[in-house]
Amino acid sequence: MTLEPELQEQFEEVIKTENKLQIRDFLNDQNISDVADLIYEYPDYESQIIANMSVHRAASVFKILEFPVQKRIIQELPPATTAELLNELPADDRTDFLEGLPSNVVRELIKLLNPDERKITLSLLGYPENSIGRLMTPDYVYVYPENTIEEVFATIRKYGKDSETINVIYVINEQGELLDDIRIREFILNPPDKRVSELMDDRVVALNALDDQETASEIFKMNNRVALPVVSQSNKLLGIVTIDDMLWVASEEFSEDMQKIGGTEALEQPYLEIPILKLFRKRIVWLVVLFLGEMLTATAMGYFQDEIARAVVLALFVPLIISSGGNSGSQASTLIIQAMAVGEITVADWWRVMRREIISGLLLGSVLGLIGFLRIIIWSQIFPHLYGIHYLFIGITVGLSLIGVVLWGTLSGSMLPIILKKSGADPAVSSAPFVATLVDVTGLIIYFSVAFTILKGTLL
Repeated sequence: MTLEPELQEQFEEVIKTENKLQIRDFLNDQNISDVADLIYEYPDYESQIIANMSVHRAASVFKILEFPVQKRIIQELPPATTAELLNELPADDRTDFLEGLPSNVVRELIKLLNPDERKITLSLLGYPENSIGRLMTPDYVYVYPENTIEEVFATIRKYGKDSETINVIYVINEQGELLDDIRIREFILNPPDKRVSELMDDRVVALNALDDQETASEIFKMNNRVALPVVSQSNKLLGIVTIDDMLWVASEEFSEDMQKIGGTEALEQPYLEIPILKLFRKRIVWLVVLFLGEMLTATAMGYFQDEIARAVVLALFVPLIISSGGNSGSQASTLIIQAMAVGEITVADWWRVMRREIISGLLLGSVLGLIGFLRIIIWSQIFPHLYGIHYLFIGITVGLSLIGVVLWGTLSGSMLPIILKKSGADPAVSSAPFVATLVDVTGLIIYFSVAFTILKGTLL
């Protein structure tokens, strides 16, 4: 986001005064997003900006900053200011920040938290990585079935200011078990003497603290909620997860899937922040796997070397054949992975997907096959000696091979993600490079098999 020139001028003027009170008033008057943009625009002043704001607004700015910037700011702030900032941060945002730091640094920072916040943070950090428990916040409003609406509003006034959201109020029993969640509008639209039990419909949607974060993202989309309760295995209410956390999860998952589709492991850190050796390790594994896969292409070429020696013209179309198959496979793979990610298709839809891809593969292959056939025929008329007297058979060979290879590419690209999902693996690993490598090898076999069948007795 680009800063307004007027805001930049005002900031530069006020920062030169070195008047802390004036700087504080100026920063506290700005929008949170504008202050974040000032931090990105003036990195030399990033810790000074945070330190000169009210702690509540500083925490609001800090939690929307990128992790590398957050880390630099914490390193530069005095311990007392760091303690205030970390204690003010919502528990889920604080846990998310601490997760990215080395364990020895986390230990030191946890010492700065007050006892209650330290207990909450250690509890959240105790849940498995990428679990719902790491995202939940204990800041929510709960009531009991026997409470009246008047008592509910008294509870909201008392505890609501510390809650992540008051759009939904949670109903529990004396054992702390979740009974229901009720939207705030239900309390507003009913008389003060009405009891909570009269509003309950027992249709509560909850997450388990041990569930995967991607599961929560799907449930949020299906139920159109701004927050969902998180419970233990025994249905005890532990906290809530809000939509802003889900947006962050979706962004992270999208980044990981894009990296995997590109043929690398998920980086888990910003590109410019990851150590070069770690970046090397993330990339080399897939490169070696794909390289070994491509060596099978040379093996396939070697198997058909007699055919190639007798009809050298066949070698001219090898790049055309394997690239067409790889491209169609990459297309199908990307489409299916994306559709699975947003919940448009599931493993149970495999037959519907296969039918569609068979039709798509035949149509796509026929178009490319016709273009390839016509290209050979036309070029043979312009350059009579280019493909020899058997150019018609060569054209038919290339045309039929393209149909077969493109059909195989679309089937491979569409079925691999579903097979991986069924086996419990990440569909994103059936990335475009992986599919392309597979189709390269099988495409050669299809091509030379068709060539041997059609050209036997003429060129072969």
